[in-house]
Amino acid sequence: MTPQRIEKIATTPDWYEPYKISQAIKANGVIYVSGQAGIDERGRTVSDDFLTQGRQAFANIQRVLAQAGADLHDVVKVGIFVTDMAANLDKVLQLREEFLSEPYPADTLLEVSSLAQPDWQIEVEVTALAR
Repeated sequence: MTPQRIEKIATTPDWYEPYKISQAIKANGVIYVSGQAGIDERGRTVSDDFLTQGRQAFANIQRVLAQAGADLHDVVKVGIFVTDMAANLDKVLQLREEFLSEPYPADTLLEVSSLAQPDWQIEVEVTALAR
């Protein structure tokens, strides 16, 4: 039996390194990307605007996937966490349309009471197939 290979995927700089979180893990042909928020590469929130945060979260996912040799077309599952569903559902749909395409990945959308930082409004995680 061949041992499973688990590979850490990280960008430079790795904005999650101080928190002891892998940006992504590749294992057995699957890439698991940790939740990405609307933060820049120094870990600072980019804006208080929901769409700006969401676009940055997806841009961060794209950077991490690229580091793993993949892109958004390889995504099979998305998890989106928002702090105010009523105010932002239409914006979530807009983000899905901007960044994802047919066949749309499976998706879970949840409203949460808060995220890791009080100014974060959205966090997005994905699972993708490695090429």
